[in-house]
Amino acid sequence: MSRPALTFFAALVLVFTAASLPAQDWAKAALEKSPRHHEYVALKHGDRTVQAFVAYPEVSHKAPVIIMIHEIYGLSDWAKEMADELAAQGYIVIAPDLLTGAGPNGGGSDAFPGQDAITKAVSGLSADQVTADLDAAADYGKKLPSANGKLFIAGFCWGGGKSFAFATHRHDLGAAFVFYGPPPADVTTITAPVYGFYAGNDARITATVPATTEAMKAAGKKYEPVIYDGAGHGFMRAGEDPAPPASTTPAMAAANKKARDEGFKRLVDLINKTNAGSATLRLQPVHAQPTLVSSKAVKPAAPASCHDETPSSDAKHDEKMDMAAIM
Repeated sequence: MSRPALTFFAALVLVFTAASLPAQDWAKAALEKSPRHHEYVALKHGDRTVQAFVAYPEVSHKAPVIIMIHEIYGLSDWAKEMADELAAQGYIVIAPDLLTGAGPNGGGSDAFPGQDAITKAVSGLSADQVTADLDAAADYGKKLPSANGKLFIAGFCWGGGKSFAFATHRHDLGAAFVFYGPPPADVTTITAPVYGFYAGNDARITATVPATTEAMKAAGKKYEPVIYDGAGHGFMRAGEDPAPPASTTPAMAAANKKARDEGFKRLVDLINKTNAGSATLRLQPVHAQPTLVSSKAVKPAAPASCHDETPSSDAKHDEKMDMAAIM
């Protein structure tokens, strides 16, 4: 094949890939403007290492931890932007990339060529592996010096079903938040309250609510579902999108936005209500002793940045130590 033909073919592949992925440039732009600290951590359990995106709040006290489970679209820009939005409310948010190692060349969500490949890979994940990955994220979060010991799980779409399932396994949860996800087959081992967020125009999932309500009631479990009229599946993402697909009518867009705003407020209110029983552990400042300096002019040092791309040798050493501690 000639060079011009190869160039044309490569361009065609890029165009097709871009068209097949959910348009989330708005989410990426919002994330890049955030003042909050974000980082990626490697969580090791057994012979597996999972990459996770962590967003920290800017607060003066220890904070609750939310383990956030992404949609069937993987750890997308929107998933990370949602993690940042929750961090803005005062929570430490850990969003593991459950596709870690499943992508081309051992990559994660961002290594796949398009949405269909991501959806297929997420659908094929082992339930046991997902549970172990979430356990690793939860264990990591609870040990953070800035965490207050309160642990929550929240998931969207495919992740909503996994958050419900995780509540049957993990018994130190303050609550589980299920956004338009299916219920587990057996709810009898759940110990935390479960709060559901469902779309009125999503019969595939919302039709399971009545039977789930009865099953949770029979098992003596707390389950509070809310159905948002007129909203469609994925309204937490769709309700934020400033340019919804052409197939979305103005009425649907308005319903999705209303459901998104009401759902986000309900989530925050419920977390705050549950967290209210925890003592606020305010971080105490350390006051250094004053040091006498010469009156001679001293050239100021360059400002430090936690995102410095050229760390010193000491910083590199500290980074290695930090990773060793995580592993």
